[in-house]
Amino acid sequence: MLDVGLTHYLTVAAILFGFGFLTLMTRRNAVGILLGVELILNAAGLNFVAFSHYVTGGVAGQVFTVFIIILAASEAAIGLAVVLQVYKHYRTIDAGMVSRLRQ
Repeated sequence: MLDVGLTHYLTVAAILFGFGFLTLMTRRNAVGILLGVELILNAAGLNFVAFSHYVTGGVAGQVFTVFIIILAASEAAIGLAVVLQVYKHYRTIDAGMVSRLRQ
């Protein structure tokens, strides 16, 4: 039987963070950048829950994770609204192109 411990959760969180950071650095599309930020926030939430369960035994990690989920949902809503307005104005969501058009 496989015993899943703190190390397993931290490994998954590190992989999520790595994918999120890679997505954040390589995407030029604004929606792709938002997805990278979401992956990084999910990695942080997983760390909070794992440490809360295995180290302290309390519910503080779950409370912080609920706040992270609320923050991620509002970030996604505001971010997508900004992306829609940028697309409406510039007819592109390419972050590099928008910064060049601004000059």
